[in-house]
Amino acid sequence: MYDVFGLPLHPLVVHAVVVLLPLGALGMIACVLIAPLRRRYAGLALLILLAGSASTLVAAASGQVLAEKVGTPAAHMAWGELLPRVAIPTLVLSAVWYFLQRGKERQSVLIKVLGALTAVASAASVVLTVLVGHSGATAVWGGSTAASPSPSAAAPSGSATPTARSTGTASPSASTTKSYTLDQVKQHKTATDCWAAVNGGVYNLTDWVSQHPGGADRITALCGTDASAAFNRQHGGQDRPESALTRFYIGDLAA
Repeated sequence: MYDVFGLPLHPLVVHAVVVLLPLGALGMIACVLIAPLRRRYAGLALLILLAGSASTLVAAASGQVLAEKVGTPAAHMAWGELLPRVAIPTLVLSAVWYFLQRGKERQSVLIKVLGALTAVASAASVVLTVLVGHSGATAVWGGSTAASPSPSAAAPSGSATPTARSTGTASPSASTTKSYTLDQVKQHKTATDCWAAVNGGVYNLTDWVSQHPGGADRITALCGTDASAAFNRQHGGQDRPESALTRFYIGDLAA
């Protein structure tokens, strides 16, 4: 459903969001502030905003499907899920303002207030679109996705590269899974070097500290510990957190 000619729909529809939503939102701001533009282009701006807002819904749904296959880029997903919640109210405000002011030479107080709210909501949509786009680009090109840590960051010097638990296959440079003791985990207890044990696995969460939607403090409190109880209490049985966690797997916890 979310594939187009064998390609995932999400990166395709995202282009519609990052172009149409800011264009429509900026157009509405200009129309609210400048009367000549309002009379000529307010309807067009509203239609563009409608297309952009609709695209956010498709992008959010297709993004969830894609995340189940390739992992969860937490920051991007958090901003992406928020965007429709801002874009749709912006569209509604814009539509109400447009139809109330249409054909009127003078604006009533109500229309002016709605216009101001429309402009503010439109500005928020633009800012949020930038945040979504930036976090998505960083996830793809900057290595900040919820991806497995590199061998140099995850494994001690001279040790074999651990097998990725999420795939169940050995990496090209190793054929066995690395094991770590809890004492070894405890040596990695800072925000810049953060390991945690969860349900028998060991995870390098260093990159996750700055990405966690609930804030860095939630992760730094787990660094260097057996975090099984905390994780299960907060996320037990939830597919997304468990999928994200497996991307940071570096080995098993030794008995």
